[in-house]
Amino acid sequence: MAIHEKALIEDERLQQHDELVVDGVDVSGHWNTMIAPRTVRDYDDDFEAKIQTYTGAENVHRCWQCGSCTNSCTMYAQNVQFNPRYWIYLTRLGMKEELVKDKDIIWQCVSCNKCTNICPKDVKPEGVMKALAHWMEEEGITEKTPSSIFDEEFADQIYKTGRIEDGKVMQNFFKKTGQPLLQEWLKVFVFRMMKHLPVKHLMAMGFNTIHTPRTKSWGKTGDVLKSYVREQKEAAHG
Repeated sequence: MAIHEKALIEDERLQQHDELVVDGVDVSGHWNTMIAPRTVRDYDDDFEAKIQTYTGAENVHRCWQCGSCTNSCTMYAQNVQFNPRYWIYLTRLGMKEELVKDKDIIWQCVSCNKCTNICPKDVKPEGVMKALAHWMEEEGITEKTPSSIFDEEFADQIYKTGRIEDGKVMQNFFKKTGQPLLQEWLKVFVFRMMKHLPVKHLMAMGFNTIHTPRTKSWGKTGDVLKSYVREQKEAAHG
């Protein structure tokens, strides 16, 4: 199904005359707008299958371009350039270069799931939006989001020690994202905990942040787990 939404056409391809009269009819301005044709050659036949390997995008092939997702989209109401239907259309055609043009807004999905709830074909557009954002991160097209950095830090601590120390995770996350270690909300949170947790427990939490303990008999388990996760990801994404 062809896409004819003017907002999706590059400015250089829109052609019109500011003043034009045809057979006595004034069609000046947008009334005579024409779109310069083009031939698309830079498409990837395997791209749709690749995106389907990401959790949430398994049903992208079901899309029949009804537009329900975009019509219900919270972000589209704020910015008409945010268009799930169009991006799913490009995904199915394998037009990666066209998708990359919207790399600065495609990650703005707020996961309200209105699109997923209204989709008549169970495409789960919200999942496709997240899959495209992750694909761009992994390809180095966009920088890693704070959420991805947090996930990596969380997993890395499990690989190393077999357990999670909340303070350590937050400390490293703040460092990697360039945030101050002492933040106002964190101060309030700690002060409130001090009212309810024993001093001994708070001291243990602080000590574990500096000297993170390991799970008993963890040994090389973390290396094996990390290797397995890497193999599964490579197998899934080819």
